Order: sequence, then C-alpha cells, then structure tokens
Amino acid sequence: MQAPAPLFLHSGFQASVQRVPEKPALSLRGQSWTYRELDGIARLWASALTGLEKRPRRVGILGHRSIVTYAGFLAVLYAGATVVPLNKKYPAARNQDILERAEVDVVLADPGSLAQLGPLLDGLADAPLLVLPESDEPPANLPPGVRVLTRRDVENRVPLAEPAAGDPKDTAYLLFTSGSTGRPKGVPISHANLAAFLSANVERYDFTEDDRFTNTFDQTFDPSVFDLFMAWGSGGCLFPMDTFDLMTPLDFVRGNDITVWFAVPSVAVLQHSRGKLEPGSLPSLRWSLFCGEALPATTAQAWLEAAPGSLLENLYGPTEATITCLVHRWDPRTSPAALVNGIVSIGSPYPGMAAAVLAEDGRPVPDGEPGELCLCGPQVFEGYLNAPELTENAFHTTVSEDGRTHRWYRTGDLVRRTAGGEHGYMGRLDTQVKVLGHRIETGEVEAHLLRQKGVDQAIVVAVPGEEEGVTVLAGILTGDDLDVYDVDDELRRTLPPHMIPMTYHLLDTVPLNPNGKVDRTALRRQVVSGELAALIP
Repeated sequence: MQAPAPLFLHSGFQASVQRVPEKPALSLRGQSWTYRELDGIARLWASALTGLEKRPRRVGILGHRSIVTYAGFLAVLYAGATVVPLNKKYPAARNQDILERAEVDVVLADPGSLAQLGPLLDGLADAPLLVLPESDEPPANLPPGVRVLTRRDVENRVPLAEPAAGDPKDTAYLLFTSGSTGRPKGVPISHANLAAFLSANVERYDFTEDDRFTNTFDQTFDPSVFDLFMAWGSGGCLFPMDTFDLMTPLDFVRGNDITVWFAVPSVAVLQHSRGKLEPGSLPSLRWSLFCGEALPATTAQAWLEAAPGSLLENLYGPTEATITCLVHRWDPRTSPAALVNGIVSIGSPYPGMAAAVLAEDGRPVPDGEPGELCLCGPQVFEGYLNAPELTENAFHTTVSEDGRTHRWYRTGDLVRRTAGGEHGYMGRLDTQVKVLGHRIETGEVEAHLLRQKGVDQAIVVAVPGEEEGVTVLAGILTGDDLDVYDVDDELRRTLPPHMIPMTYHLLDTVPLNPNGKVDRTALRRQVVSGELAALIP
C-alpha cells in the first residue's frame, strides 16, 4: 500500500521507514540496505551538511550507482538543501559550468569519482566544500585551499533527529538540460511540483512493498526520480542497473525477479531487433513503463508478448513539467488505431494537468490538426534558473472565457489531438532531438563544434542508427584546415557522450533552401542515403 500524498519529495520514503523499516530499500551489486539502514546513513550525512559553518543551499552529487548517489540524494533533502546531480560521464568542463551556474556550496562525491575532483575544482574562484563520506583520505590532485570532510569527519557527527523544516515551494532538485545557446538550461523543480507528480502516480499504480524496481536512468535524467521515490514511497526495493546490465537487461530482470520496469524505448528496441524478446520470457513483470523518446508499436507489442503478465504504458513529459505528465496504457484492441507513423500515443494528461495543442500565436488548433503541445498545471516549473528571457519565450499566456489566466509551457513537440483526448506524437518543431531519451539541442552541439580549430560551418542532424528505432547524431562540417579526429577529441572534453556525433561528414559548401537557410532536410537525406561519405573517429 502506498503512503498518503506527500508534501515533500522524501515524505514517502520517511513513511516507509516507519511502516516497513526492515524491508530492503536498495540492492546494489550484491549488497542491500533496509529502509532503517538507508535512513540512518542519510540522517548522519545530513547532519554533516547542516553542521557546516554555513548551511548549504545547493549540494552537487558526483558519482555513479553508489551508496553515495542514493543515500546522498536523501541526505541533501533531509538537510533542506537542493540536489544538483552531476554526472561522472560528463567532461569536467561541463560539470564545472553546472557548479558555477548553480552556485553549488558543497559537493558530495563517491570513491569512484575522486580522480575527477581535481579537474572539476581547478580554476574555480570559490571552490565548494567537499564531503567524501565513503573515503578515508582526500585525493592528492585537489587545488590548494579546498576544504574536505572525509569519512571520519562525517561519522563523528550525531545523526539528524528530524529532516530540516522546509517549504513545499522550495526547490528539491536542479537539473540542466541542453540549450540552443551552447549552454545548458537550469530547470528548478520544487517539492510542490513533485508532490503533484507523486500524488498522480500513487493514485495510478498499485505498487507495494513486494515490488522490485529497476533504475536504468542516470540521476542527471529526471525519470530516475520516479525510480527512486516511487519505489521508496511504496516500501519496495530499488535495483540499479549498471552499464553492463543494460547490455543484457532481460537477464537482469529475470535474475532479480523485477516487477516494475522503466526505461527509454531504445533499450527494448535493441532487444527486439536482436530477437531477444521471446514470448513469456519476462514472467515477473507487473508493470512495463517507457518514456523519454518515441515508442514504436512493434516494440511495444513484442515486449508485451515477452511480459504478458504486465501492463505496458508509454509516459511523456519534459523536465520542465516534472518527469512525466501524460500517459497512454497500451490496449491491443484500441491502441493500434491511435498510432501516428507507427508510434504509440503519448496519451492524455495526469489529473490536475492540462494539455493544449496550440498554434504559434497561442490559439488552439482543431482536433486532428498538428500543433505544439503546451502544458499547464501544478507540475509545471516556474522558470529557468537566472534566465528571464528564456523563461518568457517558453510560455504562452491565455485568458479563458471565465477570465482566468493560464500559463502554458511550450514543449516544442508537434502533436495532434484525437477526439478521445489523447495525443499523437509527430516530431519536434525546432532542432531539438532525443538520443537515448536525452533532450539535445543540436544548436548546442553546433556551437561547440564551431569553437574547434578549422571549423567554419557546423550542422548537426539526427539520423537513424544501425539498430532500428535508435537515433544518433551526424555532424556536417566545412573548413579548409580541419582535422575531424582532433575536432572529435576536443568535443569530448566539453560535451557528454550522448551529445557526440556518431559520424562526421565534410563538405566544401552546405546546401541552402529557397529562403537562403541551411537545408537541413537535404543534408539529413544525404547522410542517410550514404551520399555523404562518413568519417567515424
């Protein structure tokens, strides 16, 4: 049974600590922690944070699939601070940019990230304090003057008696998404946004303390919050999947008797294309959930044949509207009729949320006609971090017949609404694409490419990968004196792996459309057809 609707992101976890203290909450590489144990670790680490001379406002978490990344998330919330997830797969320059823009006061890091701390903090005018709760010594490569708390410092603290008091309007976490200006955008999500999200999902799903949840997403990708806090709100157990587990995910599901699966469709697409989705091969699953990118109907059908005891849902939501806010439950009798270009519907809004299909000027378009999906409701964020102009451009404001003002977040997604109130996904209105569920502004990749030696023009397009249903990036470059291999090496120093083009293509000049703009459609067609020779670093 789920806990009552929470006021804070961590409220459901706290309720489970009281209700099922000895049940396993986290199973990680053969080791498990009960709710009581995980709560105790979080309280101890939260005490270290609140006991600092200056209580931290924002805390970065650097690590991967470790007790620090999970108990640390809770500890930061217990301390009344905002979680700022960092990704050890990202280049130091990108994580450093996030630290500076978020004005992070403290970085909580796991032992596997120690080598990255020196480059991360090097050159910062006001380096954050480091908390290393699982490390006995600080790394040797730290810049002079960086303050560090190690395991001994943390373990000498008295655990926090109760989580710090807060306001539901406080920011629970701050994520950075790809931005067309060449810099990621900060998206603050409040406890109130999350309370609305969690309440809708508590009502929707029958998760219990016997459920076993996957965690396929990195913490810099907001569906991971569903994994953690829907699992912990139900009293269930979280089973994080590492990179090697995602290569053979069906074995992981079977080996751990997983009951709740949640991932980007690409994982299932790959298994389907390799013939791994054998009928009845995933008997433990009760729920099969997908989000982050388009879900092909052929993959959905094959997955359900493999997991016939599960209900399959396609979820949709931008980071700005708190994880997911539309959902479609697959029904073999009715869902095929709602397909758009072979893609499963993204469904209808959660209770309390509203969706509108609007034209560029903010006026509604008729059902069945394409338009931009816009969202309104308690899950929608207030605005981007320190970016009022970006925020203003991200919303339509309308006034209803009864005089009420509605603020609609513009998703940039092109959809059409059916008479039944569901929405079919048709693509993007801009140059944003999805790669492995990550939102990428191709303009951001282009901006970084243009900074590289010898590059005069850079166009990035999304193209099909070798596996059916998987999208990758291709970079088209012009320049008389450029070395693709040097360009790729430099790009990897500033951008995360999912933003690196899979192939590069060199041109003397790029084609233009009748309006004098770069003809991206023609370039994409030439890449896909093989007309443009590919260089693969």
